[in-house]
Amino acid sequence: MSPLKSASLPVFPWDTLADVTAAARAHPDGIVDLSVGTPVDDVAPVIQEALAAAGATPGYPTTAGTPELRAAIHAALARRFGITDVAPAAVLPVIGTKELIAWLPTLLGLGAEDTVVIPELAYPTYDVGARLAGAKVLAADSLTQIGPQTPALIYLNSPSNPTGKVLGLDHLRKVVGWARERGVLIASDECYLGLAWDAEPLSVLHPSVCDGDHTGLLAIHSLSKTSSLAGYRAGFVAGDPAVVAELLAVRKHAGMMVPGPVQAAMVAGLEDDEHVAVQRERYARRRAILLPALQAAGFTIDHSEAGLYLWATRGEPCRDTLAWLAERGILVAPGEFYGPAGAQHVRVALTATDERIAAAAQRLG
Repeated sequence: MSPLKSASLPVFPWDTLADVTAAARAHPDGIVDLSVGTPVDDVAPVIQEALAAAGATPGYPTTAGTPELRAAIHAALARRFGITDVAPAAVLPVIGTKELIAWLPTLLGLGAEDTVVIPELAYPTYDVGARLAGAKVLAADSLTQIGPQTPALIYLNSPSNPTGKVLGLDHLRKVVGWARERGVLIASDECYLGLAWDAEPLSVLHPSVCDGDHTGLLAIHSLSKTSSLAGYRAGFVAGDPAVVAELLAVRKHAGMMVPGPVQAAMVAGLEDDEHVAVQRERYARRRAILLPALQAAGFTIDHSEAGLYLWATRGEPCRDTLAWLAERGILVAPGEFYGPAGAQHVRVALTATDERIAAAAQRLG
């Protein structure tokens, strides 16, 4: 057996789209790439200015984050999402939330004797992170599916990537109670929490979910979507003070530090709600164009109550749908990327310019 962890990892999903990508690029009016949720809109000036102003900082950044950043995280969580009772030391900046998700099982010291529960339809990095740690993976959406075993870690993702599904209050409370009875850690990926459309998502740290007790709970947040900072690698985790302290200690040794200028940019982004509202409106406008265009073309849109994606199906294998859209110069992600339950769906991202979204809608018509 190869000593390299990469030998046991799946093929990077987007590497399998070469043929349909080429077909979509051959369209006379060019490709409309709706396959990846990468921002396309300019970073707000207030954030760019903060980054530039901190550009002359020569020293090492602090792993725990500057006092200004920690304060900005606390304030934004309360102001934007109603998350209160976060302990002062219970927040930690990370180098983009994909990094944290990929390494969380390893940072926690999980291994072959441990099980990590991930959603049945899930962003592939949950599975990859468990594999990197050598842990077992169980895809389950209900406590019944977990059965009598006691996992070490449960991932929640609401709003979901890829489906846009929002987990309700009763479901969240049930999972939190079950996990606490068994000493199981919950990591809730909440990167799309600020992009609600037809339902109002709640953080696992919201008082109505956890009664103000963050024991055994982590909430993972990102500025990539709401502030278009994917290129900055700007995210953070908050929750159980003891678990955050453990993560901080390991990350200090590993040199996992968010660059100082990026920390300054994060402060500006977290303190300014205006640019967040502007960006949300852009996505709402694009969704209002793309969703009915897909429906008129014969697609059914499932879930998609929040987030940056439309979870669409024509009732056929997802690769057939992928090819049908590629003929029209539109590239999307096949649902099978996210688990067997996605075999007849495609994920359609809202992350394209207004002009490209309009072009996609016209081609669908």
